[in-house]
Amino acid sequence: VIYRGDDNSHYEKFADGTVRCIDDEIPFELPNGWEWCRFNNVINVASNLVDPNDYLELPHIAPDNIEKYTGNLLQYRTVKEDNVISCNHFFNHGQIIYSKIRPLLRKAVIADFDGLCSADMYPLDVFVNKHYILNVLLSDFFNHQVAEMVSSRVKMPKINQDELSRIILPIPPIQEQRRIVSRLEQLLPLVVKYNDAQAKLGLLNVSITNLLKKSILQEAIQGRLVMQDSNDEPASELLKKINKEKERLIKEKKIKRDKQESVIYKGDDNCYYEKFADGSVICINEEIPFEIPQNWRWVRLKTVFNIWSANRVHERDWRKNGIPFYRAREIGKIADCGCVDNELFIEESLYRNFAKNGVPNVDDLMMTAVGTLGKTYIVRDTKPFYFKDGSVLCIGNIGHINSSYLYYFFNSEAFIAQFRNDSQGTTVGTLTMVRLNGYLMPLPPLEEQRRIVEKISLLFDKLK
Repeated sequence: VIYRGDDNSHYEKFADGTVRCIDDEIPFELPNGWEWCRFNNVINVASNLVDPNDYLELPHIAPDNIEKYTGNLLQYRTVKEDNVISCNHFFNHGQIIYSKIRPLLRKAVIADFDGLCSADMYPLDVFVNKHYILNVLLSDFFNHQVAEMVSSRVKMPKINQDELSRIILPIPPIQEQRRIVSRLEQLLPLVVKYNDAQAKLGLLNVSITNLLKKSILQEAIQGRLVMQDSNDEPASELLKKINKEKERLIKEKKIKRDKQESVIYKGDDNCYYEKFADGSVICINEEIPFEIPQNWRWVRLKTVFNIWSANRVHERDWRKNGIPFYRAREIGKIADCGCVDNELFIEESLYRNFAKNGVPNVDDLMMTAVGTLGKTYIVRDTKPFYFKDGSVLCIGNIGHINSSYLYYFFNSEAFIAQFRNDSQGTTVGTLTMVRLNGYLMPLPPLEEQRRIVEKISLLFDKLK
C-alpha cells in the first residue's frame, strides 16, 4: 500500500509489515482524493497460454492489428487464417490486450470478443474503469516508466510481469475516472484532427519552401533574378579565356583535346545552332529549354569543364587511416551536411601515384554518379582526398567559373531534368562522363554570376 505520512513523504507498506520511503519514485503531486498505487494493485495479468489448434476459428490479435497510440483495433483474422503455430494467450471480452514487445509502440486495446492474442501480448483484468486504464497505458507517463524498465535491452525489448507490477499509477475516485474518460472521448478526436492538420501544415511549409527555392534557382539560371549590367564582360569573352586555358593544359598533356568540340550560337534566323570542329553545323532548337540574356551563352559542359573519373581503387587497397577515400555515399553526405565521418582511406603512397594523373582542386565540384544522382560538393580546401571511379565524377573547373553559381545550377530543375530524362527506363540511375559532358548550361558573365550567388544566398536565408 502506498500512502502519505505525517511528514508529507510517500511510503510503501508491504505484506510483511516493512515500510520504506518512495519519494524518489513519485513524479508529481496528485489532487485530493487521488492515490498512488502499483500496477498489480488494480490490474491483473491474466496469462493463460493455450494450444492454438483447439481454437482455429476464434479471432486472433497480434500487435500489428492494433493502431499505435489510439487503442483502436484494426483488421484481424482467425487463428487458422493467421497460421498460428505456437502457444497464444486466451483473452475474454472486456479485457485489455497490451503489447509487451517494443512497448514504446503504445499498443493496447479493449477486447470486444473472446479470442487468442499473440504471446507478445498480455490480457489484463482491470479492477477500476478499464477505459481510464487504457488511456494510462497509452500515455507518455506510463511509457516513460516502461522505457526505463527495458532500456538495457537493445534488441526487441519486452517488459515482463514482474516489471509491470512495479510501475506506479495515479488512481482518481471512480466517478472522476468516468468523467475523465468522458472528457477524453470529447477531446481526443479534436487532438487527432489538430495533429493531422499540424502535420499537413508542416508538409505544406516544407513543400512551399522547396518550391520557392526551385523557382528562385530557375529565375537565376534564366537571367531573371538580377539585373544585367552592360559593363560586365560578356560570357563570350569568358569562353575565350577558358579555351585559352584548355589549350595550355592540352600542350602540357594534362587534358586531352576533344575531337567533338563545339560552339553554340544563335543565328540570324533566331535559331540555335551547334558548330563542330569538323565544320559541320546542326540546329539544336529542340534542346534549348529557355531564352537567356544577350550577353550569356549556352554551352555544353565539356566546353567549359574537364570532367573526369578516378583511377580504380580496389577493396584490398582500403585502409583505416591515411588519405580519405570517398564513395558516392560520402560525397552525398558532404553535399548535404558539409562534413562526413569517413571510415575508408588509402595509403598516401597510392594517393601520390594517382595524383600524377590529377586530383580534385579547390573550386572543382564532385558529383555523385550512382544512386541519388547529381548531389554536388564544392571542393573548398586543399586537404587531399581521393574518390571512387564510376560512382563519383570530378568536374574540373578549369575556367574558374564561380563555383557557387555552378552548385546552384547543378541543383536546378534545368540540370536535373537532363539526367532524369536520360535515366528513364533504366533499372539503376547512373550518370556517365559521356552524358554529363553533353548536358547544356547557361553561362552568365563572371560578375553576374557573383551577383546571382549573392541574391540566391540572401533569399534562401529568408526561407529558413
